[in-house]
Parts: sequence; structure tokens; C-alpha cells
Amino acid sequence: MRRFRTQDSGFKIFIICCLLSIFSFLSFDAIALTAEDIVKRSQEAFFYQGKDFKARVMMKLISKGGQERIRELTMLRKNYGDTGGEQKYFIYFFQPADVKDMTFMVYKYPARDDDRWLFIPALNMVRRIAAQDKRSSFVGSDFTYEDVSGRDIEDDRHEIIKEEKLSDKDCYVIKSTPKAGDVDYSYKISWIDKVNYLPLKEEYYDKKGELYKIFTADEMKDIKGFPTVTKRTMKNLQNGHMTEVVFIKVDYNIGIEDSLFSERYLRQPQRKWIE
Repeated sequence: MRRFRTQDSGFKIFIICCLLSIFSFLSFDAIALTAEDIVKRSQEAFFYQGKDFKARVMMKLISKGGQERIRELTMLRKNYGDTGGEQKYFIYFFQPADVKDMTFMVYKYPARDDDRWLFIPALNMVRRIAAQDKRSSFVGSDFTYEDVSGRDIEDDRHEIIKEEKLSDKDCYVIKSTPKAGDVDYSYKISWIDKVNYLPLKEEYYDKKGELYKIFTADEMKDIKGFPTVTKRTMKNLQNGHMTEVVFIKVDYNIGIEDSLFSERYLRQPQRKWIE
């Protein structure tokens, strides 16, 4: 009888140890995540999903007085490495007339300045966009050239400042402070979904510490198993201007050819990729 109790006690200890191990395993990910880990996962979800990506995009520029201008474009992206690694982007504009047939290309590199080119058909000229212009407005919108392809994680210091709900979604709230003074904001606050790691909201604070730009992810859809922000808005609180971007057609893993990302196709893009 005594030996049975000893064995029973040992079995209970074994079960408790197993349960503790399971709980430890389940909570390890949440405990171990640093601010850098969360930002990296967010970049992967927002900029790196799939081997490649294509979207037909409607961009609406809205003035403080409510006047609207529409830009229609196709965006293509191909990955050449892991999250934070090399990528190439190609953007073709359909309308309005002043930007029709204009193309934009990015070679994104880790830990160094990206290469950016803009083909201006009216001048029949390919213009290299200087590294210091990365925070300039992208074709008159409230998004910048850097916003199109993302910012290197190592360019900022990241910290978790709190966790809270945004609407009905649990979020990490991350403060990202640029290490260099080559940007137009002093820091950014991001609300990152704990489930899919997409950025749901971003607040940009100017050099005086005042809120001046707000990004919101307004609509999400599942595309081939990839949660995708299909509608987004950037609003400038200082001048009242805002830009709405809607992805009309979205696709992943379509086999984009490397040859697309060249000066030749900047001037004369292949219809099969931009239509």
C-alpha cells in the first residue's frame, strides 16, 4: 500500500511538470518577444508576404477643402531574401494624364541606402532619386518614397510602451525613434496586431513632439492565406490633406520575372505585368 502511494505521488509530480512545461511553451513566445522582434514580424506581414506580390491600386488625394484627385497604378514587388532583406519594386501609373506612363522602381537593400528611379515620360528621362529624398512626398501624396518599400528596422530604436486594444484587436504599442536626424519626424507610435502583426495605426510626431501625421489600416482581406491591408489612409493634421489607398486587385506568388526590374522596362514596361 505504501509503495502504491509513493508511485502515485511520483506520477502526480510527473503530470505537474508536464503541465508546467506546456504552459511555459505556450507563453514563451509572448514572454520572449522584444520590440525588435515585433517590428520585424510586422515588416514581414506588411512588406514581405509571399515570394512576390501584385496589386492594382486606386490612390485618392483629398485636399483640406475636399477636392479629390485620383491616381491609378499597378504595384509589383519581389523578394530576394528573408524579412529585412533585398527586394525590388516596380510601379506603373495609368492616370491621371500628368503621370500616365510614369514608372517608379526601387532596389531595397538591408543596412544601406536603397536605389530609387523615376521615369518621367514627358521628358523621356529616368531620374535617380537621391537617398536624402526618401522622405519626400510620393507623387503628391501624403505617403513618402520610403513608405512605399518600408524602413530598415535598424534605423530606429524600438521599445514596447504598452499593450492595449484598438477597436476589438489586441495590440502591441511600439515607439520607434530614428537614430539619425535625416527624417521629418522625431518618433513614431505603432499599434501592431498581436495575431497577424499588421500595423493597424501609426502616429508620427514632428520635431516639436506634436502629432502631425496618422496612418490607419482601414480594411483587411485574406488573399491566398495572407492577411492583407487592402485599404489604408495617411492624414496630415497640419495641412488637412489626406491620401486614401485602395487595392482593387491583389495577388501573391505569380512568378514575376527578374527582367522586369530594369531601366529598359522602366521606359517600356511589359503589359502582361502591369495590366
